[in-house]
Amino acid sequence: MSNLTKVQPSASDDAPRPTTLRQPRLPRWAPAAFAAGSALAGCGIGLGAGLNSKVQWGLIAALIFILGSYLAAAKVEGRRQAKDRLATSLVWVAFLLAVIPLVSLLSETIKRGSKVLDGYFLSHSMAGMLDDQPGGGVYHAIIGTLEQVGIATAIAAPIGLLTAIYLVEYGRGALAKAVTFFVDVMTGIPSIVAGLFILSFWILWLDNDYSGFAGAMALAILMMPVVVRSTEEMLKLVPNELREASLALGVPKWRTILKVVLPTAIGGIATGVMLAIARIAGETAPIVLLVFGERIINTNPFEGPQSSLPYYVFEQWSVGSEASYDRAWAAALVLIAFVMILNLVARGIARWKAPKTGR
Repeated sequence: MSNLTKVQPSASDDAPRPTTLRQPRLPRWAPAAFAAGSALAGCGIGLGAGLNSKVQWGLIAALIFILGSYLAAAKVEGRRQAKDRLATSLVWVAFLLAVIPLVSLLSETIKRGSKVLDGYFLSHSMAGMLDDQPGGGVYHAIIGTLEQVGIATAIAAPIGLLTAIYLVEYGRGALAKAVTFFVDVMTGIPSIVAGLFILSFWILWLDNDYSGFAGAMALAILMMPVVVRSTEEMLKLVPNELREASLALGVPKWRTILKVVLPTAIGGIATGVMLAIARIAGETAPIVLLVFGERIINTNPFEGPQSSLPYYVFEQWSVGSEASYDRAWAAALVLIAFVMILNLVARGIARWKAPKTGR
């Protein structure tokens, strides 16, 4: 018979065990109440201190909201939960600081641009109109923007796609590293540098005229690295198992890329191209240098000056009259709508081409 040792209870067994009950928490409406109270306090402090800028009122309200949320949570819920609420408050404040300027810009553009934005404005040019008088339209600038952006896309998209395919599928050694380096450098170059390059090469050296095609080439330089980078990342997301399975069946590598890799990544590639188009649609510096502007409708981008939406905004704002200001705001609203449509199309393509997961 084995000896059994009796376990004596220790003094620590008599100590109270940690409770599993939930700790006190602030009510769900507390963050909203803190935000409302902070806004009122910020306005009161701003008025009392004689601060005229509403931005200062907002910053004061944000500080009160962050500190108030942290102190209240520390008192009721404990310091650990208070730190979590502090991080959440900082995220919300950063989000508002980013969104408020965008909303303000959009609302101001809609408010001022809607004064003259109508069917007549969209279907007429500035031919025969004086800049300081009401009337005229933006039709010639819309035509120029569509043609210049279209030509730039036709140049940059194939080159960017093929460059990304080379870097992902074939690129090895010093050449691939050099291409990657120059793509990174081109991503950060100012738009005026691209315009100056085309001006010196295409117009001054080769003695060509100012035209929409010259502006399109500068826009293509700006668009190309964006297409390369986005396409490269999408191609890297294609599983290597798909490539290996195709090669194991005896399919050549070029056909594997064409029939397997590209169809798999086509949604992300199209989205990247759309975003690159939206990035160049509002560029002004290359257009001012190379397109040179025009008041009449010029549908031939290869001959003679041609207007565009960014140049039209710059041109009308430079006049300085009330009528030209209204036209500039309306053209800016049209340009914003054009960029928003491109972004919505990109999101639609991404969702359409996204893999469908069954339940």
